[in-house]
Amino acid sequence: MGGRLGISVLWAIGCYIAGAMAGYFLITGMSSNTHDRQMEASMTAAFFFGPVAAVIGFIVNFIRLRPH
Repeated sequence: MGGRLGISVLWAIGCYIAGAMAGYFLITGMSSNTHDRQMEASMTAAFFFGPVAAVIGFIVNFIRLRPH
C-alpha cells in the first residue's frame, strides 16, 4: 500500500508541473487580457490547472496500480 501511494504522489507532482505548464501556455495564447496577461496566466496555471491535473493524475495512477 505504501509503495502504491508513494508512486501515485510522485505522479501527482509530475502531473501538477505538466498541467501548470500547459495551462500557462494555454492562457497566454488565448487570453484577451491586455494589461496583465502574464499574471493571469501564472495564477491560473498555479491555482487551477496544476491542482486539477495533480488530482486527476493521482487518481488515475492509484487506480492503475491496484492489485488484481
